[in-house]
Amino acid sequence: MRIATWNVNSLRARLDRTLAYLESHQIDVLALQETKVKDADFPAEPFTAAGYKVAHFGYNQWNGVAVATRVGLADVQTSFPDQPTFAKPGSEPVLEARALGANCAGVTVWSLYVPHGRGQADPHMAYKLDFLRTLATDAAAWLAANPAAQIALVGDFNVAPLDTDVWDVSVFAGLTHISPAEREAFAALAKAGFREVTREHLPAEHLYTQWDYQALRFPRNEGMRIDFAYCSPALADRVSAVDIIRDERKGKGASDHVPVELTLA
Repeated sequence: MRIATWNVNSLRARLDRTLAYLESHQIDVLALQETKVKDADFPAEPFTAAGYKVAHFGYNQWNGVAVATRVGLADVQTSFPDQPTFAKPGSEPVLEARALGANCAGVTVWSLYVPHGRGQADPHMAYKLDFLRTLATDAAAWLAANPAAQIALVGDFNVAPLDTDVWDVSVFAGLTHISPAEREAFAALAKAGFREVTREHLPAEHLYTQWDYQALRFPRNEGMRIDFAYCSPALADRVSAVDIIRDERKGKGASDHVPVELTLA
């Protein structure tokens, strides 16, 4: 069984690439982030034609998460139990489309798009930290209820846990993604009992999953490693390989992120 996660940065703009990737890599379950499409406008028919069922959560041109699967789709959840909301100044709090979970052949796959943070003093940073900490609390409760649970928390975490997860850590001084608070909130998932399996299988330094479109970041390999997979112990033991599909950043119409694949024994 092969599970992948990919921030596609607008699914409608990259639908053909997504479908081609599913076929060429024989992906059984694909978690998507930043679909940037309303549920009513989600292009489900091409996935159905390719043999996939899809669950999607999105209600405007921002955010959006989905799970596409050819091995079964059940128990769909469009948020984790205590997921925080976010309120813009003068607006009511909104539960953003940042988490979707589904049972796929006995594995609960969560597609997660963690808030960016925007700036260390921005209200969005407090939202980001709350999102990660609450996810860790809920994840710990899932394991406490069922230590043998098969759960994958995958997606764009918008955190670079190590200095070598960015091309030049000095560039990020005072910015988002590398602060002690963000890294601590990210590490809370490990304290909850989950294992970050991409690092277990691909420990290499300066191995990235995202490259900005500006300043020739990709040709210069000036990237970030911010797409990860936290697995419950029972599922982590089944992971036999991890791959970062760097070639998907090449060519016309590429997302700024690339897929990360897990192969299960």
